[in-house]
Amino acid sequence: MKKYSIQMEISGNTAMWTRPDTGDCPVSYPAPTFSAAKGIFESVLWGPAVQIEPTKVEICMPLQYHNYQTNYGGPLRKGGVVKSGGGFQLLATPLIDVCYRLYATVAPVVRQSNIKISESARCWDGRTTSPGHAYQAIFNRRLKRGQCFSIPFLGWKEFGSSYWGPFREKTAVQKNISTVIPSMLREVFSNGYASDVNFSFDQNVSIKNGILIFPCKEVAHAE
Repeated sequence: MKKYSIQMEISGNTAMWTRPDTGDCPVSYPAPTFSAAKGIFESVLWGPAVQIEPTKVEICMPLQYHNYQTNYGGPLRKGGVVKSGGGFQLLATPLIDVCYRLYATVAPVVRQSNIKISESARCWDGRTTSPGHAYQAIFNRRLKRGQCFSIPFLGWKEFGSSYWGPFREKTAVQKNISTVIPSMLREVFSNGYASDVNFSFDQNVSIKNGILIFPCKEVAHAE
């Protein structure tokens, strides 16, 4: 099945692409993970029959890390703390003043019995001559209009974007940024829509001249 290219730009005041190896005082990766980039694209175009595969990230602002503190009141607190109504102070090191250009491909997912796809989505794909091309057109139309399935955010949901949309002319790649990430989280739900948790990682991910190219892995598409 042919894949179709899509792309978008996103920026904001704060971003947190959490490194799991940094423990309970998390530090951000310099660029979005595969799953984070996928989630940003899916905030514009989502559907159980749509397969979006991020391919590349361009870092378009200098990397600036910042100390961040907040009072956590979520379900991961200890039982006694939850009962008392208390919280605990969460320390983190996110990025500030970020901008990225994101690239991906879009195609229909494979029709298999273990893939949870609604009957209406199957019927729509069946009536469409080229679903992948249609998904590309829908994405581009929604991006241009500023329409979204959910509001795009930068890693943590509280870090909303100040801009998301088509590429802007004045945006420039930071070509002085080059590094290697020894182990980078790829996906948490690596078996697709409505699957169980299954962490996967990419090894020795290179950022060269401000560009991160995600390692290519086999993705099932419709035949």
